Amino acid sequence: SPTNAPEEDAPNRYSRTERTTYNRYSRDANSSGSSLPSNTLEKRIEELERAKRQENARLMKMAQDKEELIGKLKEEIDLLNR
Repeated sequence: SPTNAPEEDAPNRYSRTERTTYNRYSRDANSSGSSLPSNTLEKRIEELERAKRQENARLMKMAQDKEELIGKLKEEIDLLNR
């Protein structure tokens, strides 16, 4: 088929990793029937990044709270040991 012609040149122009990545993304886009518009993908990426930042902030707060609790418990243990 005519769509295979550019891929035949791929081994000469791209590294194996680049070819693998190119083939994976082109296959993913083709498997859905059509690729999503880039602005839709950008919005989805922004949503995922925002969710990731929120989750990281939540986890950092939990870790900080636990560190504070550990500090308070250590102080209490010291008082009890005296």
